[in-house]
Amino acid sequence: MVEKPMSGACAGIVRNNWRKAMPEFTVETTYRMPVYRQRSYHAATASDACRQAIEDDDWSDQKLDFETAGETYITGLWSGADAAYRGPSIAVPSYFHETSQRKADHFHELLDQLAYVAQPMGLSQVDFECWLPRATAAIEKARAIIEERRDSVQGAGEPDGSP
Repeated sequence: MVEKPMSGACAGIVRNNWRKAMPEFTVETTYRMPVYRQRSYHAATASDACRQAIEDDDWSDQKLDFETAGETYITGLWSGADAAYRGPSIAVPSYFHETSQRKADHFHELLDQLAYVAQPMGLSQVDFECWLPRATAAIEKARAIIEERRDSVQGAGEPDGSP
């Protein structure tokens, strides 16, 4: 039996009830737009020219590079409609953060894991059983970041995305 779609007043009531039943969130998204300039500098070496360019504060001839705009990522999350910066924010799961920032943040976890097992005294069986799941999760997250996909494993202290 094929169901006919609702129409008229009943359909409006069902849609409104559905919207009332679903929670609403305010989500702030961001993307980075590269700005560049091309300018000539007189310098003794290429390194000196680079230093001059970095120290040059005049961006009056800047151009936006629309072709290399960055990915869209989440920078804020609040419960309710139009709630940005009006109440407590909700922790955003790391897989919605900017990929380059995820890489930088995760570097510390990987370094901690490596430093832990690199201790000269070695690991006891108990320490190894505590270390291995964290190391496996850190490696999986690193692979997900490198492959530009969401990591499925939440790290220690990482929000699970639940409000």
